[in-house]
Amino acid sequence: CIFGRGREDELMQQLLADKREREKRVVAQMIQLYCSKQHHNGATLCKECSCLLSYANERIEHCPFIKEKTFCSNCRVHCYQPQMREQIRQVMRYAGPRMLLHHPVLAVRHLVESRREKNRQEGKR
Repeated sequence: CIFGRGREDELMQQLLADKREREKRVVAQMIQLYCSKQHHNGATLCKECSCLLSYANERIEHCPFIKEKTFCSNCRVHCYQPQMREQIRQVMRYAGPRMLLHHPVLAVRHLVESRREKNRQEGKR
């Protein structure tokens, strides 16, 4: 092993932190897109969407499964409260397809990582 155990742990923690930040960025872009088109607020989020983003970021930051999954939408354990889960699903249903036009790099990365995760989960069965 080239790295010592402490260095490996540091590297793993950095990879997980990067993964959390990518997920937060995608969710924020989706909520922004949804809010600007559904609530006509332009560049700022309405109160409801701002609360949803804060809630989603909190869930992402404390997710115990971040190592095994790509995005919350792929997780089998849903830690969102039912009402918040429905709100985030509405956002994803609306913004998901539109991400290709508004944020193509994030959208393609999300699709690739989601497909990779799904294939990995199917391989475990």
